[in-house]
Amino acid sequence: MNAAKNSPAKLARRRFLLAGAGGAAAVAMPQVSRAQTLNWRMQSAWPARDVLHEVAVDYARRVGVMTANRLKIDVVASGAVVPALQMADAVHNGILQGVCGVATLWTNKHKAHALFGAPPSFGWDSHGFLAWFYSGGGEALYQELASDVLKLNLTGLLFCPMPSQPLGWFRKEIRSVADFKGLRFRTAGLAGEMFAALGVRVVNLPNSEIVPVVDRDLLDATEANNPATDIQLGIPDVAKFYMLGSHHRPAEALEIVFNKTRFDALSAELKAILRHAAFSASSEQSWSGIARYSKDFEEIRKRGVNVVKTPPEILNEQLKVWDKLIAEHSKDKFFAKVIASQKAWVKRTQPYLQANDLDSAELAAAYRHFFG
Repeated sequence: MNAAKNSPAKLARRRFLLAGAGGAAAVAMPQVSRAQTLNWRMQSAWPARDVLHEVAVDYARRVGVMTANRLKIDVVASGAVVPALQMADAVHNGILQGVCGVATLWTNKHKAHALFGAPPSFGWDSHGFLAWFYSGGGEALYQELASDVLKLNLTGLLFCPMPSQPLGWFRKEIRSVADFKGLRFRTAGLAGEMFAALGVRVVNLPNSEIVPVVDRDLLDATEANNPATDIQLGIPDVAKFYMLGSHHRPAEALEIVFNKTRFDALSAELKAILRHAAFSASSEQSWSGIARYSKDFEEIRKRGVNVVKTPPEILNEQLKVWDKLIAEHSKDKFFAKVIASQKAWVKRTQPYLQANDLDSAELAAAYRHFFG
């Protein structure tokens, strides 16, 4: 009887069924039970209450959802691990796995970094800037700067197109270029060089110090990013002239930087998720920003702020300064290489956009037609 139960035919059938069951289990759960959870730490360039820090947190959340928490990114605020200007070094050395900020922060390493943060005013906006980065050769130049020019263990991407920056917040109205003379103005990067050429005394301060310094009459003006951040900082309480329209940062995007060794060790799937989570966050930031910034702009008006358009004389002078800055910094071959790429992209793409799109005056006419 035992011999019948264990006949060669029945043993073979039993082995076949067991193998099939094991194979089915492998198909149903491919490595899920053995998947290792990665925990990364990312520092942002902004305080925890800043709307731009929220963008960094949202990006990390998206990565967690898309990876089913196989890759968890803990986002900490500016200064939590290292000072903001040391974040790139911390990622290079593996102290942090990533940072979220603006490429302009790294101009102390190479001036060309500013071109990946807030490039010159060539007649494009932030969406055109990101289009150049992903469809016009910008991304390859960005990686060339990190890997080949500076020999840094970094890789990254740009995301979240920013609205055109206003001229800034002022304690008194700026009516002409002469009004900049001696003005104590908080700014940085190539924008700082532009304003210095217009006669201001550039002051470099973290966001958290702007209002106390203005309140003590030690600062006359500050650049701005968006109405939400400005309200969070309390700037409308100490500076009552909000001047809109400027060529110093009409196009700008945020940046995510990763430790290249850690990034390269990821699976193709996780690399793709880190990239596409940024694209997703860009869309969300753009759409929700229109709702949030417009609401906060109305709040600014309610606080007795004088909202003023920047005079054409100042705008024209800014473009002349850009000519000088580009010529000066283009003595560096890589800076000149990036400028040439950006100019070629704008020269090729803007004729269609300008021919097809209504200009600001035409859009304003349509608004007045329906809303007065």
